[in-house]
Amino acid sequence: MAAAMASMTTPVVAGLGGSALLANRTSSKVQLTSAFVPRAVQVNKPLCVSRVTCFNRDWLRKDLSVIGFGLIGWLAPSSLPVINGNSLTGLFLGSIGPELAHFPTGPALTSPFWLWMVTWHVGLFIVLTLGQIGFKGRQDGYWS
Repeated sequence: MAAAMASMTTPVVAGLGGSALLANRTSSKVQLTSAFVPRAVQVNKPLCVSRVTCFNRDWLRKDLSVIGFGLIGWLAPSSLPVINGNSLTGLFLGSIGPELAHFPTGPALTSPFWLWMVTWHVGLFIVLTLGQIGFKGRQDGYWS
């Protein structure tokens, strides 16, 4: 009866191997106790990574202007005809049609579609990542 009352007062978190992890909540700290850990472990909020700043819970900080400028910033150079008179975007989009012609069957592994698709998307993601770093870095004043 006493064990049932104790489990009702503190929330139980299931751990590995069937052991229970008890979480006792005080004002702003969570104390975790377990049979594996001899003493209580305290978790503070927010998570401080360094002495200067704490981890921002909104780490993505998405901004649609970064996506728009990044897409334009990748479409412009990838549309220049530098690969035997063709552009990377043109080769990628041009390889989609022949692959859709035999739709139920997917592209073969030797198809140039895979090369153009992977190259185009890796370039896009690199530009978007660097754009996010640059845009948010400038907003936060890293380079001023």
